[in-house]
Amino acid sequence: QVQLAESGGGLVQAGGSLGLSCVASGRIYRINDMAWYRQAPGRQRELVASAPRGGSVIYADSVKGRFTASRVDSKNTMYLQMSSLKPEDTAVYYCNADIWVISGPTNNYWGQGTQVTVSS
Repeated sequence: QVQLAESGGGLVQAGGSLGLSCVASGRIYRINDMAWYRQAPGRQRELVASAPRGGSVIYADSVKGRFTASRVDSKNTMYLQMSSLKPEDTAVYYCNADIWVISGPTNNYWGQGTQVTVSS
C-alpha cells in the first residue's frame, strides 16, 4: 500500500561524502514527520535526523555540522547529504515516515535500509 525506498548507500573513504535518498510511494495523502535512522552492527537503531513537515530539522549530536537532511514534499522524497564521513558512521541507514494514507489512517513506515560503509 505504501513503501519507502532508500538508495545511495555504498563504500566511501573517511573524509568523503555520500548522499542518500528516500522515496515514498503508494496511496499517500500526506507525509507528516520523516526521519533518518541508522543501525551499526551490535548497536541499537539510533535517530540521525528528524525532519518534521513544515518544521526545522533536528540532528543527532554525532552528525551535526556534517550531515544535512532535507525533504521535497511534492516528490514524497527525503534526502540525507553526508560529508566528512567517519568510520563510526558505518551503519545501515533507514528512512522512516508517518504517512497519512488515502482513505485511511496515519501509519508509521520503514524503508528496507541502505548500507553505508566508511573505510579508514
